[in-house]
Amino acid sequence: MALAADPTGSSFPRRDSSAVESYNTITNQPVMIDNESGVIKAGFAGDQIHKYCFPKYVGLPMHIRIMAGALEGDIFIGFKAKEHQGLLSICYLTEHGIVKDWNDMEHIWQYVYSKDQLQTFSEEHLVLYATGRTTGVVLDSGDGITHAVPIYQGFAMPHSIMRIDIASRNISRFLHLYLHKEGYDFHSSPSYLSINPQKEETLETEKAQYYLPDGSTIEIGPSQFRAPELLFRPDLIREESEGIHKVLVFAIQKSDMDLQFTLFSNIVLLGGSTLFKGFGGRLLSEVKIRIFAPQERLYSTWIGGSILASMDTFKKTWVSKKEYEEDSA
Repeated sequence: MALAADPTGSSFPRRDSSAVESYNTITNQPVMIDNESGVIKAGFAGDQIHKYCFPKYVGLPMHIRIMAGALEGDIFIGFKAKEHQGLLSICYLTEHGIVKDWNDMEHIWQYVYSKDQLQTFSEEHLVLYATGRTTGVVLDSGDGITHAVPIYQGFAMPHSIMRIDIASRNISRFLHLYLHKEGYDFHSSPSYLSINPQKEETLETEKAQYYLPDGSTIEIGPSQFRAPELLFRPDLIREESEGIHKVLVFAIQKSDMDLQFTLFSNIVLLGGSTLFKGFGGRLLSEVKIRIFAPQERLYSTWIGGSILASMDTFKKTWVSKKEYEEDSA
């Protein structure tokens, strides 16, 4: 969800004369807030890139403050919450694209407006505009949900939109489960997508080394491609959802027949889950446009007519010469 807000009359504090010019710029320019499931992006309308970006969760202290100099505050937002996450209970504001706590969501928006970064400071069709297109299909896989949105001349086609509740948060949990079985306990998600997972399962996968936020390192083998495989095979966690490639194809197939070729030719990827190494190649290998080209295609029209006319059910539509002459008169 993308929001546009006019800051005029909002609760910006009065600034000294050195900030007047910057303040006037703010009050004359709408603020754009992209409420993507896992990350908030905020900036001013007309800019080429957002001004500020931070994780969309809040942190609440797990322990009562009893010492001077201890962590102060009742609620922590953005990178401050990430910095002190070991002392906080982290609460994600959305689950599968649905806001769970609107009070905390309001805290997030207030935080966006209060940050000094802003002083210097429906999303799919905006993505198409950003890529120079007005027609295409956006495959958006973020933190909590994945959906495919066909768009024609800048307008989304609601009847064709497909959605599944599988995205990067599910991958993180799935990866954590794999690593826990291997004896690790951490919260990062270093993964990539294999174009041929069956083949890689039979090979001795080269272990990759990853550095964790606490400075420690781990080595990950096959788990690095097993976890993101969840995007294409939700059945790995016993979900009955279709894979991301099928969601894309079904959305296009539900669109008008005349648009399908154009949509297949203008697929735009969006969201953090599409940034896995090898995602584009894997998707391309799964989404195949099958073309049937029979050798007798020069005569296919006639052959088809011949078959149709020979069917018993077609005889009911026949018109005799006498009926034709009577009706035409």
